[in-house]
Amino acid sequence: MKKVAIVTDSNSGITQEQGKQLGIFVLPMPFFIDGQMYLEDITLTQEQFYEKLGADSDISTSQPSPGDVMELWEKILREYDELVCIPMSSGLSTTCFTAMSIAKEYKGRVQVADNQRISVTLAQSVYDAMKLRDEGMSAKEIREALERDKMQASIYITVDTLKYLKKGGRITPAAAAVGTVLNLKPVLQIQGEKLDAYAKVRGWKAAKKTMLNAIEKDLDTRFADIKNEMVLGMAYTCGREEAAGWKKEIEARFPGYEIIEGPLSLSVACHIGPGAMAVTCMKKM
Repeated sequence: MKKVAIVTDSNSGITQEQGKQLGIFVLPMPFFIDGQMYLEDITLTQEQFYEKLGADSDISTSQPSPGDVMELWEKILREYDELVCIPMSSGLSTTCFTAMSIAKEYKGRVQVADNQRISVTLAQSVYDAMKLRDEGMSAKEIREALERDKMQASIYITVDTLKYLKKGGRITPAAAAVGTVLNLKPVLQIQGEKLDAYAKVRGWKAAKKTMLNAIEKDLDTRFADIKNEMVLGMAYTCGREEAAGWKKEIEARFPGYEIIEGPLSLSVACHIGPGAMAVTCMKKM
């Protein structure tokens, strides 16, 4: 049986330390902050990122260079026969397409899964890949399984401030000003390829209820046939106390469901700002 390595990036929310504990490899995502490059979870902590975000630093997301990707893969392939790379959704970044292009040079030893996931849904795909590997699947078979189930996930997010959606050009300054005065909370959704508007409500309570209703609807409609195979997730850019309270609300609404959790990746946080909350559902293999 071939020795298969699992590779993801820090958009999964899996830290370098967690990666070592799990026996997988996590490629750090680069950020440019006031012209200087930082690597997520290596030269840039979550705390430092939010400190710079709050200070209105100029922050932009980037992607690992082809050289950095190849350097990691070649290091891994000295020890492993093949590897499965599970990057963030191709609809949210060009990272996936870059990896797929580079993989052609490795004559099948590198399989890149266009898995259409991010944050805790991407983390679940990594756990699924580990399970499939341990059951004896090859890198190609794991990639095919992940891509087959790639749309079996939903993410709903609400934000604490409209500042960062305005800054990123997702809403106009006028809409942001009106929304702030009226305490409007947009609920955003990720259904695989991109971040879209889902609803607009007034206040946190209504926003959280809207997200929970949306997950319930997905479980009862889109995922009705696989409802028993679904797990829930919660992610956040808020403080841990608020996150713990959000988790309790999800548990109360959906008793009996497994819930995986973690902070939203910094690539998403960059566009939505601090104080955000998200709830997800996804198929678990």
